Amino acid sequence: MYQLNDKIKNLVPYEPISGTYEVRLDANECPVNFPEDIKAQLRQKLEEVEFNRYPDPLAQSAVNSFAEYYGVKPELVTAGNGSDELIFLIESAFLKKGDKMLVASPDFSMYNFYSSICEVECETFIKDENLDLDVDALIRKINDDKIGIVIFSNPCNPTGRGISKEDARRLVTSVDALVILDEAYMDFWDESLLDEVDQHSNLILFRTASKLVGAAALRLGFAVANPVISTAIKAVKSPYNVNSISQAFGEVIFRQKEYLQNRKKTIVKNREMLYNGLVKIFAGRQNMTVYSSVANFVFVKTDQSKQIWEFLKDKSIVVRLMGDYLRVTAGTEAEVEKVLSALNEYFEVNV
Repeated sequence: MYQLNDKIKNLVPYEPISGTYEVRLDANECPVNFPEDIKAQLRQKLEEVEFNRYPDPLAQSAVNSFAEYYGVKPELVTAGNGSDELIFLIESAFLKKGDKMLVASPDFSMYNFYSSICEVECETFIKDENLDLDVDALIRKINDDKIGIVIFSNPCNPTGRGISKEDARRLVTSVDALVILDEAYMDFWDESLLDEVDQHSNLILFRTASKLVGAAALRLGFAVANPVISTAIKAVKSPYNVNSISQAFGEVIFRQKEYLQNRKKTIVKNREMLYNGLVKIFAGRQNMTVYSSVANFVFVKTDQSKQIWEFLKDKSIVVRLMGDYLRVTAGTEAEVEKVLSALNEYFEVNV
């Protein structure tokens, strides 16, 4: 009788929170859909899709629009079926048997998960008590342990913390390892290495359409790197990895520069409103910490995380429960007000 191998036999499918809730602040999504004028452009673009044909293997229209939006050369960009595909693809293709990779903790759990599927040895670098990366210590570990790939999110999911452009550059230029910086949340900050990515032989940056861009439904991600690495990624990816609808819609969405920049200002404003409100609510309470954030969410440590999560869920508000931590997405202004009001109510009852 056939049996699953050891690396997958105990795995269970990912299951997001099910049910319908009035306020969804658990997935770091953009809180609003596109306005009618942009939807009209998307509908028009849909009419141009040739459903009987395979997609463009290089997703050139979406790549060109992305490249123009960010001011990078199109030849440095590879489109993927979400950043998840690119993470798995690069871990499996750029590492050989016996190579080692390094992740940080806490960070996006899928980096480590994909390494186990690829059967790659993966070590973990623990962040300090403030959830920050000690870059000097990280450099030493990479060099001492002969790491082949180091990958972490900057800004970090789930902490909302980040390392500066100067520290990121120092890391890249101090190691021989391939450095992958997942900049899914860099749209809410301004410390990217995107404008110098082609100057480094060992750097890959990830970007996504799922956060600020507000197109999580498309599953559209991008890897940006120098021409040698970019050519290699294009060579090892599957030929038609990004579907034609995502390509067509991506082309339209990345042309909305003024709209996206205004959306950024709104989300950052709401994040600061959320952060300040949480600081006020949690101030002076034992075993509770609110971390400042440069992403579109706020991370909170509390020994009452499960109780708070359940209380909010009963109020039709869902946030992300992560052990002793809660990760709260910055929603609309009204949604931020609702979660803060509910938390005030919780602490009035649970003093």
